Amino acid sequence: MTAPTDRPTDIQSAILAFIEARTRTSLEPDVDIFAAGGLSSLFAMELVVHLEKTFGISIGGTDMRLENFRTVDSMVQLVTRLGGSIDA
Repeated sequence: MTAPTDRPTDIQSAILAFIEARTRTSLEPDVDIFAAGGLSSLFAMELVVHLEKTFGISIGGTDMRLENFRTVDSMVQLVTRLGGSIDA
């Protein structure tokens, strides 16, 4: 049985909170955060490290594609597919 904190909506909330705290911008889960502008390659690396540490996953190889990080929704799918959980 999946713990309540492992639901995609909880993962989504955690990712949104991180991005909004760093960018000081409110955004929707389906917005392309890189097309919106103002994000650096350093932020992209911070985002990868945050996802790995927060959800207990390892992102590498073919998962290290921009498509996996364009939107919060795509990051939720990545974390879920890699078996991550918010309690990691």
